[in-house]
Amino acid sequence: MNGKLFYLMGKSATGKDHIFRVLAQDRGLSLTPLVIYTTRPMREGEKNGREYYFTDEERLRELRAAGRVIEERVYQTVNGPWYYFTADDGQIDLEHRSYIGIGTLESFRKIRDYFGAEYVLPVYIETEDGIRLARALKREWKQEHPDYAEVCRRFLADTEDFSPEKIREAGVARVFPNNGELAGCIGEVRRYIRESL
Repeated sequence: MNGKLFYLMGKSATGKDHIFRVLAQDRGLSLTPLVIYTTRPMREGEKNGREYYFTDEERLRELRAAGRVIEERVYQTVNGPWYYFTADDGQIDLEHRSYIGIGTLESFRKIRDYFGAEYVLPVYIETEDGIRLARALKREWKQEHPDYAEVCRRFLADTEDFSPEKIREAGVARVFPNNGELAGCIGEVRRYIRESL
């Protein structure tokens, strides 16, 4: 296999989605976006097949039964359970192309174990907690029906999900800070990807 899957991770509101979009559109990198599935409702501005494949629990059960779910996780939100999962649905062809994906430490580890550590490389984005919380609130204010309880739940859950111990256990050796100018962080990640291809 010649391709690589660069997997963006970080706590909520670290800028991962924006960085993902910029790098996915960078023609010089030629990275194909990895689109995962979710059962959560679509947010304003999202498009099915771009950020996620929006689906339901019935489709998840079908993919599970077919043995095509690489990894999955469920979050018990104030609105009920929301599933996120990656399926071996034919979109990943590491023989011929490289990809950029986005997810959690847990999903990174399972995808890395599935495809191999030499092909799945971590890109961990880190932002100071105060900046992150302000960004999360600002994003939520733009929603038609803001859900501040969910913002708080995610903020607290991220502290545990992305603890320094779990980051080390996942084999993430390099961290890309995003505390100020976003362009600087994107530039650092872009250089890392070019060096790794």
